[in-house]
Amino acid sequence: VQLQASGGGLVQAGGSLRLSCVASGRTFNSIAMGWFRQASGKERELVAAISRSGANAWHANSMKGRFTISRENAKSTVFLQMNSLEPEDTAVYYCAGSTRDGGTVILGKSWYEYWGQGTQVTVSS
Repeated sequence: VQLQASGGGLVQAGGSLRLSCVASGRTFNSIAMGWFRQASGKERELVAAISRSGANAWHANSMKGRFTISRENAKSTVFLQMNSLEPEDTAVYYCAGSTRDGGTVILGKSWYEYWGQGTQVTVSS
């Protein structure tokens, strides 16, 4: 599975960005997806996750109400809509895919086998 993330950039605090990640190489609805981020000097953390069908989604507490994960299986694409961005959201954002059995969200980083190349998000104050 190949994952190609895009949509990052420089935005002012309070602004919005929409990240996209296109998958290829496997039937997309067989892959649970997640968005992670890694700020400089910090561990990579899970931002949001979505089940294979898109029926179930999870968002980290600090992102609830600001970030929304979604997917369009017909387009093999997962999205992360980010609103009310804060300087603390500055990081490299990665999409990831998991083929772990089950129809729910995958929260454990070690269960993700496939990773995109990352897209930089920079939020200025």
